[in-house]
Amino acid sequence: MLIIAGLGNPGAKYAGNRHNIGFMALDAIHRKNPFSPWSKKFKAEISEGELGGDKVLLVKPQTFMNLSGESVGEAMRFYKLAPKDIVAIYDELDLAPGKARIKVAGGHGGHNGIKSLDAHCGKDYRRLRLGIGHPGAKELVTNHVLGDFAKADHAWLDPLLDELALNAAMLVRGEDSQLMNKLALATGGKPDEDKAPAKKPAAQSHIRAARNHAQPKALPTSGPMADMLKKLFGDKGD
Repeated sequence: MLIIAGLGNPGAKYAGNRHNIGFMALDAIHRKNPFSPWSKKFKAEISEGELGGDKVLLVKPQTFMNLSGESVGEAMRFYKLAPKDIVAIYDELDLAPGKARIKVAGGHGGHNGIKSLDAHCGKDYRRLRLGIGHPGAKELVTNHVLGDFAKADHAWLDPLLDELALNAAMLVRGEDSQLMNKLALATGGKPDEDKAPAKKPAAQSHIRAARNHAQPKALPTSGPMADMLKKLFGDKGD
C-alpha cells in the first residue's frame, strides 16, 4: 500500500494558494482515477483507491500545514507502513513555476509541512516537489506562498496537474524519472535525458599534445656530435 499525501491548508480561504498545490495535485489524482469519495479520518480528508493494481490512500491533512506530520504519521502507523511507503507532494520555492523534482529523503528547505513529516514519519519518504518560484526577496515569501495562483499561472499549472493525475500509477511503480520527463514535456520543457551536456571533443593527453606540436629536429651532419653518432650507428652513406 502507498500513501500519497498532498500538503496544504484547509478551508476555502487557502484553496487557491500556491502553498496548496499539494492539495490541488491530490484533487486532480482523485478526479482522474477510481477513488472513493473523500471521508474524514486521521485528522485528514482521505480517499482509497487503486493505481497500477496497488492499493493507494490519498491523504490531505486538515491540521494546517505546520502539523501535517501528525495526520500522515497516524495513517502510516495505522496501516503499519514505513516511510518508504509515503509520497509527499508539496510546493517548492526554489524550483521555477511548473518544474517538478522527486527524491527520497533530504532536507526540509525551510518548509514547515516537511519539517512536521520528518518529525512524525522519519525522513526516508519520497518527496515530489512542485515548483512555484521564488518572489526574489525573503520578506516577500509569506505573501507569495499564501497568495493565490494568478490566471497566467494556469497555463502551466493545469497541464502539470493533469499530467501528474493521468500518470500517477508511475509513483506506485517507482518510475520516478519517467514521470518527471512526462511532467516536463507537459509544461513545455524537455525530458531530463535531453539535457545531457554537449559532447566535448576528445581531449588529448599532454604528452600526445606535445608530440603534435613538437617539430622534429634535423640530425647534425658535422662536428663532434655527428662523429659520435657515426660511431654508434654507422654511416648510412657507407
